[in-house]
Amino acid sequence: MAKNEFFVEQRPDGRYNVLRPNADRASATTDTQAQAIERARSMDPEAAIHVERVRDIGPGRDKWRRI
Repeated sequence: MAKNEFFVEQRPDGRYNVLRPNADRASATTDTQAQAIERARSMDPEAAIHVERVRDIGPGRDKWRRI
């Protein structure tokens, strides 16, 4: 995976993490998904941002959408 990617995923407490691929810790944590996307854009405007689906369909949240 490229270094200029971010993943935005929901935490169990309802907040959102901004992560690099294969990261052990979040680069940022925000209260809303929109804030997490904006934070990822501010860290690297050229990066691809992948957002976790926040609705449960079927077995769980296994889909990502690219912004």
